[in-house]
Amino acid sequence: MPLQRFAVLVAALWWGGLTALSFLAVPLLFATLGSPAVAGPVAAKIFSLQCWSGLFLGMALLLIMRRWRGEGASIAPAALTTIGFVLFAMLLALVQEFGVAQNIITARASGGNLRLWHGVGTAMVLGQWLCAGAVLWRLTAARTQPA
Repeated sequence: MPLQRFAVLVAALWWGGLTALSFLAVPLLFATLGSPAVAGPVAAKIFSLQCWSGLFLGMALLLIMRRWRGEGASIAPAALTTIGFVLFAMLLALVQEFGVAQNIITARASGGNLRLWHGVGTAMVLGQWLCAGAVLWRLTAARTQPA
């Protein structure tokens, strides 16, 4: 039971962090600082921090779920789905950090399609948020095995 509670705490930190940073802090930066040239680099640092914290928290969840089910125990289909959500969110974070963020920087410097890359980045963050929310939702369901 303590591992289940710890998994819920980690999932809540992940989803809450994504929510606070992506939907509150970054829009507030652009509204407060006024200039996208000033707010953009700060937002980029926030999204990078969010990527690395998501990877860390996702890895922590995977390790907790592994210990939770025990060595040699079979993995329930519901647990595989939850693991899939964790892995997909982590993949989105990596692509966002090493693919999309670099394309945003290049587009800004070269006059490329900045709107397109911001849209792709937004979709990646929304995907991470939905996956982390699904993990949290599944972990808080009344079960005796990891979901």
